[in-house]
Amino acid sequence: MKIAVLGGGNGSFAAAGDFALSGHEVRLWRRNADQVAAHRAAGSRIVVKDHTGRHEVKLALVTTDIAEAANGAELILCPAPAFAQPDIARLLAPHLRDGQVVFLPPATFGSMIFAQATLDAGNHAQVSFAETGTLPWLTRKHGPFEVAITIRAKRLPVGVFPLDQAPHALEVIGRAFPGAIEPCGDALSGALMNAGPIIHPPLIVMNAGPIEHFERWDIHKEGTQAAIRRVTDALDAERIAVREALGYGPPHFPLAHHYEKEGEIWMYGRGSHDRLTDSGDWRERIVLTEHRYMREDLRLGLSLLVSVADLAGVATPLAKAFLAIGGAVCGEDFAQGGRTLDTLGLGNLSKAELQTLLRNGF
Repeated sequence: MKIAVLGGGNGSFAAAGDFALSGHEVRLWRRNADQVAAHRAAGSRIVVKDHTGRHEVKLALVTTDIAEAANGAELILCPAPAFAQPDIARLLAPHLRDGQVVFLPPATFGSMIFAQATLDAGNHAQVSFAETGTLPWLTRKHGPFEVAITIRAKRLPVGVFPLDQAPHALEVIGRAFPGAIEPCGDALSGALMNAGPIIHPPLIVMNAGPIEHFERWDIHKEGTQAAIRRVTDALDAERIAVREALGYGPPHFPLAHHYEKEGEIWMYGRGSHDRLTDSGDWRERIVLTEHRYMREDLRLGLSLLVSVADLAGVATPLAKAFLAIGGAVCGEDFAQGGRTLDTLGLGNLSKAELQTLLRNGF
């Protein structure tokens, strides 16, 4: 299968390397011309390290030309942070063609940004946009062309826009992630599966002292204590209440299952938390005012949750509290702007009108 991967971060390199390892034809697009030139000079190769060893794979293409990367690709995967989505969507929009599937893992409702950008570009191709609840890999880059994959996702709940194109989108995505894809309805359902805005805000806010004191700090090891877990569960209850108020049924993939040794298997499968902390890759330097945990998961993710909760008539005191504290840490007002139904151009829709749009498209 021909797959285009957009971006140059941890997730993009894991995607490109893992897809190539599975035998797919992979084109990798990055903005930075110097880094692309260096990658080409190194043979357009990626070293993938996982529990089975070290694997060197060659990509079909490494390019700064997004049209070249997308041309003929059945699946276009963009694991870039949510704050990078508007720019990438505008660059990609004119080049999309009938039958292509754009998959954002995860997206914070970014599927609507890519769909709107395509419409704004005057491109009326029949394209599907989909998002899921987590990055399909627990991963970190170990060098400019080397990536370590600690865990591959076992279950990926996927929502599709427009919903009436879900069968085609899920079939295409399923060929890239065999056995892992689980339909969860429309794109908003997929957005409300996003684990990042639930796990990361309590971990960075409630560990702000040690994060700023130590050169490197593992928020998932020493930073995950019982008091913080109780807050995480309460924040997750707000997310699930919003899902239920909008009529989305189970499974809701409660984050508590990520930590449990028994019961329902979460997105990364059993024992994933221990394998994550044992790897040592998440003992890292976090600059609170800059890190994507703050800029993506807290500011954008929780502002979206609060906005959708207001439409659904659900109280979200913890989400609002973390927005207020995160904004104070950064010296900004996170209650203003962010990613809301208003900023997405959907704020004038009733719940029923939004659900009709999600089902039928523009």
